[in-house]
Amino acid sequence: MQAETQQNEAITPTHRFSSVRVLVVDDDQDVCQFMETFLESDGFAVTTLNEPKDAAEAVRNGGYHLVILDLMMPGMDGLSVLEEIRKVDNDVAVLIYTGYPSLETAVRAMKLDAIDYLQKPFEPEAFREALDRILRKKGLLRSPEEELLKSIGENIRRLRHERGLTLKQLGRRASLSVSLISQIERAESSASISSLYRVATALDSKISDLFGDF
Repeated sequence: MQAETQQNEAITPTHRFSSVRVLVVDDDQDVCQFMETFLESDGFAVTTLNEPKDAAEAVRNGGYHLVILDLMMPGMDGLSVLEEIRKVDNDVAVLIYTGYPSLETAVRAMKLDAIDYLQKPFEPEAFREALDRILRKKGLLRSPEEELLKSIGENIRRLRHERGLTLKQLGRRASLSVSLISQIERAESSASISSLYRVATALDSKISDLFGDF
């Protein structure tokens, strides 16, 4: 894999993927190790599997958002694995990569709802672009700004619950509408610094507490 030659290069993730769970299925242990290092450096939560026959059960129990499959594996090829996966999960995103691409296998993969089909060797950026396409299609890709809004909303909701406040009570304390606070908690609306200061004060917290570890 050409990407392996760049395994040690510095990688700066452009998005935060810590909540995205990825299962890599490849009979080659070295490839699994590379993929794990590469994906974890971009913030994904990664599990690798060398036994393709165990993939469907892993998907059933693992809560994965994305499965990355090698096409050519001994005993059970990637398309057969994908068929078994679809019996237990018809929604999980699947990317297939192969060093032996063909129109026939590409068509079969698409019929089984594989979202992308990538030829090896591939450049790291081409792989990242494929991941971006998949995550956007599944609604899993967030920009740093979206992640910030999500973090603020979750922290406000957590602090509000810890203090036993309803949305209405928090709104009254902060002199903000219930609708606005609800939208902020659901990351559907950005809030001004003034509004966040009011919310933090109403929650008897520092404004930095609303940002958490972001």
